[in-house]
Amino acid sequence: MSDEQVVRPGSVRWLGYALGRSLPPRHRAWVLHDTTTDTWILRHLARALVQLAVPVILVLTVVPGPFWIRGMAALGGVVMGLIFSFAYITETTEHRLVKAGYPAGTAAQARQRVTTARQAQESQRRHEAAARRAARYRSRSGR
Repeated sequence: MSDEQVVRPGSVRWLGYALGRSLPPRHRAWVLHDTTTDTWILRHLARALVQLAVPVILVLTVVPGPFWIRGMAALGGVVMGLIFSFAYITETTEHRLVKAGYPAGTAAQARQRVTTARQAQESQRRHEAAARRAARYRSRSGR
């Protein structure tokens, strides 16, 4: 990732960040962490649900009519909102990084490096396991 210190924003700043605001430069490394860590999809889901909470609350409290109709309208809005949110998940996370001052494509490159390292570790683990099985087979068969 980066050599910068990861400084997590406070609750109010995070809420603004979740709603689309930029964070101050001292949180730059945290934005990179937020959009490239193993849980980046769950973090995106949390931000999307915060964004959807505003219209859902308005529909449930301000729109007239039976509550079940307002509830179904809110549920439909959440479902559609999440579909669109996940359709543009990579673009959204890249845009957050660009707003934090990183070049476009940073998140994809960071995730690719992690994936490559993970695949190399898995390959090494499988190679070592195969070597142990081969040694066990040779010792049992007397070869």
